[in-house]
Amino acid sequence: MSNARKSPSFTPREVVGELDRYIVGQNAAKRAVAIALRNRWRRQQVSDELRDEIHPKNIIMIGPTGVGKTEIARRLAKLAQAPFVKVEASKFTEVGYVGRDVESMVRDLVESAIALVRDEEMERVRTRAAENAEDRLAQLLSGHAPPSRPTGGMGFMAPPPPAPSAPRLGDTEREKLRAQLRAGTLDDQEVELETSEGGTPTFLRNFSGQGMEEIGVNLQDLFKNMPGMSRSRRRKVRAPEALKLLEQEEAARLVDSERVNREALVRAENSGIIFIDEIDKIASREGGGKGGGPDVSREGVQRDILPIVEGSTVNTKYGQVKTDHMLFIAAGAFHVSKPSDLIPELQGRFPIRVELEPLSGEDLVRILREPRNSLLRQYTALLDTEGVHLDFSDEAVLEIARIAQGVNERTENIGARRLHTVLERLLDDVSFNASEQSPRTLFIDATYVRERLASVVQDEDLSRYIL
Repeated sequence: MSNARKSPSFTPREVVGELDRYIVGQNAAKRAVAIALRNRWRRQQVSDELRDEIHPKNIIMIGPTGVGKTEIARRLAKLAQAPFVKVEASKFTEVGYVGRDVESMVRDLVESAIALVRDEEMERVRTRAAENAEDRLAQLLSGHAPPSRPTGGMGFMAPPPPAPSAPRLGDTEREKLRAQLRAGTLDDQEVELETSEGGTPTFLRNFSGQGMEEIGVNLQDLFKNMPGMSRSRRRKVRAPEALKLLEQEEAARLVDSERVNREALVRAENSGIIFIDEIDKIASREGGGKGGGPDVSREGVQRDILPIVEGSTVNTKYGQVKTDHMLFIAAGAFHVSKPSDLIPELQGRFPIRVELEPLSGEDLVRILREPRNSLLRQYTALLDTEGVHLDFSDEAVLEIARIAQGVNERTENIGARRLHTVLERLLDDVSFNASEQSPRTLFIDATYVRERLASVVQDEDLSRYIL
């Protein structure tokens, strides 16, 4: 299985082209991650002897908030079909609280890989699972006992096996019921299914703190399989819902969980991406680090993260995972510190540094218009569902960008995220009244934008709270 599924072999130019569809500007960062992704493909082509010696060149992104650091990493992982997890370095440094074990980032990555591979396998067996589910539902609708099925790990209990004397549904009758199911003529019919409700004991929910997470997870698995910890109940559901539940159960039964786990570990080790945000929060402040206090704590977190980035073996509930060939992308604004304030050993593990530029007014206009998931397209699609069509003029788009940039300059610069707050304020009345005013087309021009936002923009104190 691990040999059958390989990440797409995009060239660096193709990766940049794909990222351009969602992220405006930041070409240096796009080039850096594109080369890192291509080097993974190149590593797979070299001899086995040399392959293990080639380690990924980790990247540190430097730039203010809201300029695309996280989005670049997330889109790269999606493009590569790679397991991806984002962690915030600051969560390991909360004063008065024992933060999460730094190894938890690797365990989270493995969970992401498990989900990714399981989804792929579920999709692969979906057609067969749908056929089996239709067969079982036809048996239930006809009053015959369906064939027994193991649980498959999806929370459904298999129905009891039919009594020896129970008649089985004939092929002709089964095909007739299948045709009726597909035509929707049996949608009002109800069937009784037995589902299990696995609860987590209350005391296990209190497991937290450094080194306790994996213990808590393993104990949950242990108690879940103990007699009396899993309750079942029978409930009546309509045929369409029953079909969905049975499809999920059949798909889970057809997927080999052990094979999924093995493939997920390989995927996490060789193509996993861990994005460490706010790494500047654990850097010693400029000129600090000599007097102890918070700087000692920050340096301690760096030293905890170091072996993970250098390459180590982490125990997970699915087995041991090596971090040697995972790609680590760190990011931070570095307003009051700089990358050289990190300990030298950690600096050396992030040899590629790219600086992301603050967004200009022109960039904000492009962000509103160009990406496939642009905010204007999102809001237009949302209100179209209520029969309200939004039509933005070019002048309105320029005015929205101008206002967002102005607020960023006068208050805190949060980059493109300011566009969210401006648009929410602009379309507040439309969103609230859309269900009562459809169908209609609302033309939004620069005058409309200025009228809706003038009072907030002019009031400096109010804009700090509202925008």
